[in-house]
Amino acid sequence: MFDDPGSYLAAGPRVGLRPFSAADAEEFTARARESRELHHPWLFPPCTPEAYATYAGALAGDPARAGFLVCERAEAGGIAGFVNINNIVRGAFRSGALGYGAFAHAAGRGLLTEALGLVMAHAFGPLELHRLEANIQPRNTASRALVRRAGFRLEGFSPAMLHIDGAWRDHERWAITAA
Repeated sequence: MFDDPGSYLAAGPRVGLRPFSAADAEEFTARARESRELHHPWLFPPCTPEAYATYAGALAGDPARAGFLVCERAEAGGIAGFVNINNIVRGAFRSGALGYGAFAHAAGRGLLTEALGLVMAHAFGPLELHRLEANIQPRNTASRALVRRAGFRLEGFSPAMLHIDGAWRDHERWAITAA
């Protein structure tokens, strides 16, 4: 894929956001397999084409979710990571919960920081959300640093909040609201 700024939902200097597509299965799953050590024990993105199809299909077919591939513009659109808004609630709450991950080849380079800013602008703009939340395991220092850089505030601690990697895990609750 070539870097065409018009093909992105939003673009910054180094990354662009676009929806998941079936054509991305091979690259996404290869990047997920390469990144297992980086992601464990925090998240488990799909590592097979079948799992990717289910995952991407669920994102596309659910109005309570929005999924974005983070594509590195300098690498001709190569996938650097992903940011999803899950559990979108409309009405008086207008909120969503973030899920995200950088792939190993892109980690630590600020690409997800830029992408999160683009997702926040999309969430608080066209999606008309008021609040975004990120639930993070306390030992996940990289994720905590990411949301802190983006302006999220720590709102609380929830013991045994989510079942991940075979156990109920504690999480810190971080959030940001539209200006």
